[in-house]
Amino acid sequence: MDLFGESPAPAAPAPDAHAPLADRMRPRTLDEVVGQEDLLGPGRVLRTALERGELHSMILWGPPGSGKTTLASLMAHVTGARFVAFSAVLSGVKEIRQVIADAEAHQRRGPGKGSTVLFVDEIHRFNRAQQDAFLPHVERGTIVLIGATTENPSFEVNAALLSRCRVYVLHGLGADDLTTILRRALTDRERGLGAAAVEVGDDGLAAIASIANGDARAALNILEVAVALAPSTAGRARIDETTIREAAQRRTLLYDKGGEEHYNIISALHKSLRDSDPDAALYWLTRMLEAGEDRLYIARRLVRFASEDVGNADPRALTLTLAAKEAYDFLGSPEGELALAQATLFLALAPKSNAVYVAYGEAQADVRERPAEPVPLHIRNAPTRLMKNLGYGAGYQYAHDAPEARVDQEDLPDALRGRQYYRPTDRGLEAELGRRLAEWRRWRSERRRSG
Repeated sequence: MDLFGESPAPAAPAPDAHAPLADRMRPRTLDEVVGQEDLLGPGRVLRTALERGELHSMILWGPPGSGKTTLASLMAHVTGARFVAFSAVLSGVKEIRQVIADAEAHQRRGPGKGSTVLFVDEIHRFNRAQQDAFLPHVERGTIVLIGATTENPSFEVNAALLSRCRVYVLHGLGADDLTTILRRALTDRERGLGAAAVEVGDDGLAAIASIANGDARAALNILEVAVALAPSTAGRARIDETTIREAAQRRTLLYDKGGEEHYNIISALHKSLRDSDPDAALYWLTRMLEAGEDRLYIARRLVRFASEDVGNADPRALTLTLAAKEAYDFLGSPEGELALAQATLFLALAPKSNAVYVAYGEAQADVRERPAEPVPLHIRNAPTRLMKNLGYGAGYQYAHDAPEARVDQEDLPDALRGRQYYRPTDRGLEAELGRRLAEWRRWRSERRRSG
């Protein structure tokens, strides 16, 4: 009996002995799945649905190696459904039509033949038209659509399709989960390395789990390469940490330059800078650099931060970030990254002010939401006789001719008279700018009262 209390589903096909270790070790039953307890643990939502034989269209959202493909295949297997894997990278609308035609033919064979589970890997890579092509067939039940994505489906999947699917969030596997998977691969004689006489200590398994960073596929790939590289003594391969590092080449970082994690990490960098936390800011900067982020993109973000969050509290921030960009252009990698790190640490420790950002936003709102006010005549340019006769420039006071280069004339349109956008903070140089501004406003107010 299977988990539905009925006849067992057909046995999973025997693994190809020449397939990669990660493919050979894919779980064959739900009980073999490691991790994702919040979805597949006893009484949990997805397991309960499967135990009842309730297949439904869904989006599996999670990082690489979290088990999206494995889970989709298992769901089809335990429910006796026909499983069709489909890559959004390699396929288009033509291929979708063929898959749907096959599913309709399968459906016409009559009851008991089972549903067609269409698994679409990287569904976020489909454009709107391609995603829309699934809609009528999902609604009619021709297919059960299971889409897999590493991107936030709120942004990457059409609202119409998303409303017809349940979204399940898969998480990167923990170190203990990865160690369990690695131990299983080392002891499994049928599919894994149990017959290969491989020796890996606890420290070695922990090192692989750390390098894989939540990705089961990466962990198994590293183990497989390490076995091939390891020296053999008396027919037994011993894997040490040096071999593991050589197999891994470099740390697997969760980072997609075009995806949600990209925006999560740049947000972490920006907020760490705003919180004046140099250690966190340097960590997130390094995460981006090590993952291969475009250095000029980082430089642009630092320049933006210099104006948005430091502003006139320390105007040197803008100069330094622009200089860091030029230094990177001049030096290239890897030397140029140091200039970006220098700018990041300066920004983190600089006094903070968003007064420029707020002032610009308020002025922008007035420009966009209010009528386009005419420029007061006295500050208009008057290059022709006609314009002078029309009053352009009449009554203009040249500030440099006045004591202390101060004049009392209104430069805003009449409808905005008295509007104040810029409100300096009391931090850094902006405290001095605030003092100057307050003194100038007080002087003008007194002049106008006395006049």
